[in-house]
Amino acid sequence: MTIHSDISVALAKLEQELRQLQLWQQQRPSDTALASTQPFCVDTLTLPQWLQFIFLERMQMLVKNQQPLPNQCGIAPIAEEYLKGAGINGAALIKTLEDIDQILSRQSH
Repeated sequence: MTIHSDISVALAKLEQELRQLQLWQQQRPSDTALASTQPFCVDTLTLPQWLQFIFLERMQMLVKNQQPLPNQCGIAPIAEEYLKGAGINGAALIKTLEDIDQILSRQSH
């Protein structure tokens, strides 16, 4: 399998985990909220919203167009803190984000 197909599978798993934790939203945030210049749009979006509407969408577009992927994502520790603060047991979600980071870091070796 190529890195693009590996990432595609991991992104589908990420969506599944967000849905299972009931963190998936049907309503898209406003264009203004999505246009934040802050890291992870911390001033306008929750982390699950950022994962769904920014990270997933951008990564899926890169995969679809077979464009170069980032060498790492490093989101798992941030997600772990967010979920802990929200009182959500998101071990599977954290594992999926760690898997994504491992897949991306493979290409830089």
